[in-house]
Amino acid sequence: MWSICKKELRQFFSGLTGYIAIVLFLLINGLFLFVLKDSNIFDFGYATLDKFFELAPWVLLFLVPAITMRLLADEFKAGTFEILKTKPITQGQIVLGKYFSVLFIILFVIAPTLIYVFAVKALSAQGGIDGGGILGSYIGLFFLGAVFAAISLCCSGFTNNAVVAFLISVFFCVTLYFGFNALSKLPFFANGADYYVEMLGIDFHYSSISRGVLDSRDLIYFLSVIFLFLLVTVKTLVKK
Repeated sequence: MWSICKKELRQFFSGLTGYIAIVLFLLINGLFLFVLKDSNIFDFGYATLDKFFELAPWVLLFLVPAITMRLLADEFKAGTFEILKTKPITQGQIVLGKYFSVLFIILFVIAPTLIYVFAVKALSAQGGIDGGGILGSYIGLFFLGAVFAAISLCCSGFTNNAVVAFLISVFFCVTLYFGFNALSKLPFFANGADYYVEMLGIDFHYSSISRGVLDSRDLIYFLSVIFLFLLVTVKTLVKK
């Protein structure tokens, strides 16, 4: 399992792809946070990273599927999956090896944004920021990326075309992130069921953790969604 993980990491960072992904994530968020009008913290007037944690999920919605789309699709297309099946590893270990490689990449992408914390703290008139809220938001952001990675890896297992895998992944990530929130606003659910419908969406639990409170219900939700999609991925590989 770890040999597969290390192989994927070496392949990702052997060229410019990995570094471009990190630079793009930092550049897009940096522009919105410090440069562009009406979205930067200077216009906002408060020492907070709320704008960053509002924008980052949008970037991850496209970045994570782009990173993950080839992991299984290219194996099927190149015929190397048949070679993997001859190795003394199970389908579950193959899936976990590739999944953990994406988690490490997400950490590499998110970690440099800690510089934003020090920048905002330095700009603060009082010299202080909401450390608990920022820590909770970073934990929520990582779990959000982990869920997107599980969804995208699952979608990559359905096809041998990386572009198709990317498009399907983005669709499911957007649907699970925003879909239930939009669905809960329908008049049909106005009798009190809207809250429970909204709880099915990723955005509800990400927003909850971002407040700085680690609720076990949010953690169980994220872990359950990750487990479900990884299980579907394993079942898909078994059928193949």
